Amino acid sequence: MTTVNSNDLHVAKTGDEKSEKSEKKRLTNEVFARVTRSLNVGKQTLDIAYGVLVEGRPQKYFVETLDISRGAVSQAVNRVWDAYKQEVPDGFVRIEVVLPERQAFIVKKWADEAKRKQEE
Repeated sequence: MTTVNSNDLHVAKTGDEKSEKSEKKRLTNEVFARVTRSLNVGKQTLDIAYGVLVEGRPQKYFVETLDISRGAVSQAVNRVWDAYKQEVPDGFVRIEVVLPERQAFIVKKWADEAKRKQEE
C-alpha cells in the first residue's frame, strides 16, 4: 500500500537526496510551529526536535549535553517528523486504497502532478 504526501515541499532540502533515508530531516521554523501546535509532547522533546529539525544540530549533540540515549533523542525527533509527514495541505485529502497495479500507477502520476503544481 502506498501513502502519498504532497507536503514535502516544506522540507528544507539539503544536499543530494537519493532516497528518504538519505534525506536530511529539516523543517522551517513556521512548519515546525504549525506541526507541533497540536502535539502532546513535553518541552524537552520539542527542544530536541527543534534543535535537530530547524537548527540542524546533530542528534549526538543532545545525547551528550542532556546525557540521554540515542534512542531517546531519535524518538523525540521522529515524533515531530512523523507528525509533519502526516500533514495534508489545504485543499488536499489523504486516502488509502487498494488498487490494481495499473490504476495505482495512474494515481501516483496524479499525485506527482499535484505536487508539481503545488510547488509552482
